[in-house]
Amino acid sequence: MPASTAAPLPTMTVDAALSAPGIHAEIVRFDIPEPTDTRHAVGAGYHVNLCLTPRPLQSRGGYRERWGPHRFERLGDVFAIPPGESLYIRGGSGRQASLVCTIDASLVHELLGRELPWDDAHLAAALDIGSAQVRALLFRITAEVRHPGLASRRMLELLGGELAIELGRYGLEVSERPMTGGLSGWRLRVIEERLAGDLSAPPLKELADLCGLSVRQLTRGFRVSRACSIGDYIEQRRMEAAKRLLMEGESVKTIAFSMGFASPSSFTFAFRRAVGASPSTFRQRQGRALASTSVAA
Repeated sequence: MPASTAAPLPTMTVDAALSAPGIHAEIVRFDIPEPTDTRHAVGAGYHVNLCLTPRPLQSRGGYRERWGPHRFERLGDVFAIPPGESLYIRGGSGRQASLVCTIDASLVHELLGRELPWDDAHLAAALDIGSAQVRALLFRITAEVRHPGLASRRMLELLGGELAIELGRYGLEVSERPMTGGLSGWRLRVIEERLAGDLSAPPLKELADLCGLSVRQLTRGFRVSRACSIGDYIEQRRMEAAKRLLMEGESVKTIAFSMGFASPSSFTFAFRRAVGASPSTFRQRQGRALASTSVAA
């Protein structure tokens, strides 16, 4: 009988790295030849991941030791793994680039004044961090790692301190949420289905009607459930879709009008604000990343 061929394993390539007191940051490329179910164990620091290109479809994360083997939640553009935890990630195949930061736990806890309680609510909220402040800091760190300038280590140290503060604030916001008042699971699924089925930004009244709620109830409940505004969440999902279309070769003009923007320039402005680069720059970087991966293979 012919010998069985082992399935190809995912690979990770570090394109750039920078360290400073309290923080280490890397821009990495993942080549995932087949759908995976992998364990990511974290040591004494906080692991923060910002996807620079779209994650593989259906990327989900779960804390198997905490939640059991069947519960997996959607991974957002930004997720964090707290110290000492193991996150299991499932997803499809593909190539993807991320900024990966490791922050000393003592830095976060010192600034916060105490340790965060990593209970079920905190673990779930950390899988999809919708904080605009956290995202902006991660994009700034990405730029510093990619193109280090004068006093780059000092700059990274300062940015790491700000990121530690924002992570602490995000954790406190989760702690201070009321135990009730969030949206039910079926309402969250209805919203996801609407966003997946149409690239244009839905009016809040439409989403509220789909959920059988008032706009006020919808916006309040969504913030309790996702720890971000529904407007910010909609924009993140739309930009995820835009990144996929850019990688598939669609023109900026086609994407802009399909997403309901008045002009390509207004789409470019929104994309740059959300992603940290223009659509053309994003496409060029992704093309170089894919070319480098192909050469390495």
